[in-house]
Amino acid sequence: MKLRNEIEPDFETAEKRYPEILKLILDYTDWCDEYGDEDSVEYKKLEEKLHAMTGKEMSEFDLWEWWEGDGAENLAFSISLPEPKVVNNLTKEEVAEIVSRLKTFEIPDPEDKTFKALFYSYLCFGSDFYPKLLKMNGIAYDFKLFQSHKDKNGKYFEYSQEEITDQLWNRNNSLKRKES
Repeated sequence: MKLRNEIEPDFETAEKRYPEILKLILDYTDWCDEYGDEDSVEYKKLEEKLHAMTGKEMSEFDLWEWWEGDGAENLAFSISLPEPKVVNNLTKEEVAEIVSRLKTFEIPDPEDKTFKALFYSYLCFGSDFYPKLLKMNGIAYDFKLFQSHKDKNGKYFEYSQEEITDQLWNRNNSLKRKES
């Protein structure tokens, strides 16, 4: 299912920003390797440049030790990708599609070398785009719904996509009822 344009990640903007953001991150790393940055002056300059380019709060990103995370490429993608938006009337079907993307480990076409194909798996399984989208739109996202659980007999199980969607949707509606 294709989500409404305002719900879909803005890959077009991310692709435009990405090369410069990646270069800035790698240039900063090279600077630190050569000169150090004990007083974080260059780090602050990098944060300011990236914030000016994206409007994002850079404190949520580790620009210093990206190699301990998901790598410079995924970091640059996360910074490049515009934040999710608040949308009117997120439907249960749209929530189900988001759950499907988070739960289904679909491997993109290996022949597809587009920017979107390169980062699609990371978007679904490494970034916080979809959890943020749900939270921003009043859905009480809980990552534990996507994990394995033990039943009372000690057997492991996972919730189905439908069960996760129902739980997220019902939590959302019960919160709305409490607010009324």
